[in-house]
Amino acid sequence: MPLDAAPLPILPAFAELPAEYLAPSEWRTIDFISDLHLAEDTPRGFEAWSIYMRHTSADAVFILGDLFELWVGDDARHQGFEARCSDVLSEASARCALGFMVGNRDFLVGQSMLNACGVRAVSDPTVLSAFGGRVLLSHGDAWCIADTEYQKFRAQVRNPAWQRNFLTLTLEQRKTAARQVRAGSELRSRSQGPSGWIDVDRATALQWIAAAGTPTLIHGHTHRSGTETLAPGLVRHVLSDWDLDFASAPRSEVLRWKSTGFTRLSVSDAMVATSDQRV
Repeated sequence: MPLDAAPLPILPAFAELPAEYLAPSEWRTIDFISDLHLAEDTPRGFEAWSIYMRHTSADAVFILGDLFELWVGDDARHQGFEARCSDVLSEASARCALGFMVGNRDFLVGQSMLNACGVRAVSDPTVLSAFGGRVLLSHGDAWCIADTEYQKFRAQVRNPAWQRNFLTLTLEQRKTAARQVRAGSELRSRSQGPSGWIDVDRATALQWIAAAGTPTLIHGHTHRSGTETLAPGLVRHVLSDWDLDFASAPRSEVLRWKSTGFTRLSVSDAMVATSDQRV
């Protein structure tokens, strides 16, 4: 359906066009996951992710942000929990292609970490072309513009000068600072409750979709798994968060893209051939 059926506002002058990622022709299956928020206190989540990454039947897995609850610098990957995660990524990248987009919790994952694990960095946003189609990928946090408090924080911590200064601190100092930020974020989330969660701004999403020239958007961040028509012919797939350690109703989900369309799969089903219903 032509986009001129409903004129959209143009992108702000400062916005760049999305990056482009052309999938190899031999790929037959692409998985998308996000918002696992892995940490030392999420052993069930880590185990499920570890098994999935080692056994997924996909040719490629795109991690669209917040794989980690906290990431304080690539030097953390040499010890403890972070080293275990690095080992999983390294092993998985030997059997399928891995793409990684930073989120609002793991924005300090850098090229050093990705290179060491055989993972390709994916810009936010990016257009992925595969199976004769195009989809727009984003973590989604930059488009939650109504969350003004977070956007101020985001602008600060994404500033290269701020990041350089932060990384001059010792590893333990960075971990302490990150734990304090995490505690504040959790307190804020509990006080607001689900009704206080802010979604991606629809007009902003539509602007980027128009700029990308794609009818499909895939993003995470909001923890509101589902598929929605944003406008006639324009669809967004919101990725599920994973919570197998604290939720009363544990959840984990993979969005799979094949030439036949999109399906939402349990982690176990993503590791075997399936004929799940399309979304």
